[in-house]
Amino acid sequence: MTDQPSIAQQTIGGIAPKLAQLTDEVLFGDIWERPGLSKRDRSLITVTALVALYRTEQMPFHLQRALDNGVTKDEIVEVITHLAFYAGWPNAMTAMNLAKEVFGEANG
Repeated sequence: MTDQPSIAQQTIGGIAPKLAQLTDEVLFGDIWERPGLSKRDRSLITVTALVALYRTEQMPFHLQRALDNGVTKDEIVEVITHLAFYAGWPNAMTAMNLAKEVFGEANG
């Protein structure tokens, strides 16, 4: 384990230490580490759920995590485009703009 506080500890640890602990130990320490799905697949599923449910605050973190887990920019764009027809056009447009920011293409 590292001496650096996790992202959960940094963002909510001061006000909700138990939620931060559960995030670290259960969500990222257990669920994300289960062998039934690759981290790449888990990232695709998570990004899909966040877009479909319009959970914009969590999208940048998980879009970057998807890239780190081997999902390509083109695959993320394709997922969001596909979701426009199932999760709604506004959800997809918002997600695409957030993806552009994560990709470093905010002005492109």
